[in-house]
Amino acid sequence: MAGPDVGEVAAALRDSIGLLRRRLRQVKAERGDLTLPESAALVRLDRGGPTTSGALARQEQISPQSMGATLAGLEARGLVERQPDPHDGRRVVISVTDAGRQVLRDRRNAHTELLARALADGFTAAELDVLAAAAPLLERLAERL
Repeated sequence: MAGPDVGEVAAALRDSIGLLRRRLRQVKAERGDLTLPESAALVRLDRGGPTTSGALARQEQISPQSMGATLAGLEARGLVERQPDPHDGRRVVISVTDAGRQVLRDRRNAHTELLARALADGFTAAELDVLAAAAPLLERLAERL
């Protein structure tokens, strides 16, 4: 017996994940609204640790100039800081500040609360099990893109 059509699964995931992302983007955390590039840069710095602007630009697949502008906006709001690279004084590394971590926490908490309310109100235990099992698969899929 053949499995599901890969193209149909891809289209369904694209549509459903896209809708979920749009709905989550509509949630405004109390502390600071971030643009999509700002959010992406802040999350990468939080997860990956301090790095250079150029490395972040490569990871996000944007120009160094665009990343520079994004980081300048984050720095002006005190969400990231620049420091000399301890291994190479000619380079500068960017890291998340405590305020930046708090903004990320606030956004994550707002998103998690919204998702939890929706899950509690409209999903059975069996459906929750399926979604719990799908979460690591979705993460693995994202890493392969």
